[in-house]
Amino acid sequence: MATNAARNTGILLIDCPDRKGLVAAIANFLYSYNANILHADQHQDAELKLFLMRVEWDLDGFALDEAQLRAAFAPIAEQFQMRWRLEYSTVKTKMAIFVSKYDHCLVDVLYRYRSGEFNCDIPLVISNHPDVRPLVEFYGIPFHVIPVTADTKVEAERQQIDLLEQHNVDLIVLARYMQVLSGDFVAHYPGKVINVHHSFLPAFIGAKPYHQAFARGVKLIGATSHYVTEVLDAGPIIEQDVLRVSHRDSLQDLIDKGRDLERTVLSHAVKWHTEHRVLVYDKKTAIFI
Repeated sequence: MATNAARNTGILLIDCPDRKGLVAAIANFLYSYNANILHADQHQDAELKLFLMRVEWDLDGFALDEAQLRAAFAPIAEQFQMRWRLEYSTVKTKMAIFVSKYDHCLVDVLYRYRSGEFNCDIPLVISNHPDVRPLVEFYGIPFHVIPVTADTKVEAERQQIDLLEQHNVDLIVLARYMQVLSGDFVAHYPGKVINVHHSFLPAFIGAKPYHQAFARGVKLIGATSHYVTEVLDAGPIIEQDVLRVSHRDSLQDLIDKGRDLERTVLSHAVKWHTEHRVLVYDKKTAIFI
């Protein structure tokens, strides 16, 4: 797989009650241990009175290892009531892909992965149908078929979770996986399942959104990538895009045009997640790009 040269960096993602001195405290902490800050982005949510920040620094010459950093930063985090997450750019996300029969999103994700666009490894692809096996095996990725019916859903999800745990997967991408995950499955991977919905949520949730949109005579169609929660199609939104259509477009035209949107929004979401650019708060996201 082709890879892009990347700097060895540390990344902090922070949210906390907004107050004076936050930026100074974080910057001074990093500076005191010889950090060269490469990127720093922040956002104040005035309505919720929250401060959100992503800061990335070069680890060349940085004085602390991971354990030391966590211990040294903990008092600051406690002082400012921070929720915080530490990531390293050289640690690749282990990503599993779930897919059914539609392969357009899978094709795009696998191509971008092979091109080195995503900071991840893909140890396996899981499907409830065998149709995309040749495509997945072309990329040298193990492919597992686990059929799902109403009667076998619990057992099927148990098999899926066993495979994911065997491979230490920390991100699951639903590339048009046409099954609703159970609440128990989602609870195993909170904030770690990304879906693409072929609609501009919150409009036209559930099955056959293009059919719903066509019946309403919409002038814009869209696609949405979001984190999966126990509530169907209601998780925090990561990326969306739209395309103008008209009365001249048939239902099939909407479906065909929508596929391009689905590919784009899903790949953007995967890229931003694997680069640790997404901060989830209050049922929504801040994307630091």
